[in-house]
Amino acid sequence: MRPASGTWGSLPPCVVAATLLHFGQAGWTYDIVMTGLMVTFGVACVVLGDAAEARFGRKDPGQVVADETCGMCIPLLGLDERVLHQPLPALGSIGFAFLAFRFLDIVKPWPARGLQSVPGGWGILLDDLVAGLYAAVAMQVVSRMWVVPWVAGS
Repeated sequence: MRPASGTWGSLPPCVVAATLLHFGQAGWTYDIVMTGLMVTFGVACVVLGDAAEARFGRKDPGQVVADETCGMCIPLLGLDERVLHQPLPALGSIGFAFLAFRFLDIVKPWPARGLQSVPGGWGILLDDLVAGLYAAVAMQVVSRMWVVPWVAGS
């Protein structure tokens, strides 16, 4: 989808996370579904990456968004359990994870930018995994400093 195909590709895990939390699935079910999404889209990216680059004639083509879908799952897997059971903090955490991931995926801090030179599907995927890890760290900092204390004080 245009514009901002990476943003569109990052949204499905957020919608799945919010839906699971809405239906009270904040434990093992949440973790299994998010891990399943991450693995499924990561494998698809690696397996089909060479063909996608050949088809679209460029490295890490914008038409491929499986990498963003996979990477977005990482910060969502790191959401604090105490936050997941309350709608407003949970939605705020999902929103922050989304914004942090998109910012870091666009900026591509070290070593993400360099990992794009890896051939094929791994080159498409690895920068998004790094962005996801950095977003998970940002999520932990924000969650532990502001969100969890706010929830505990409510």
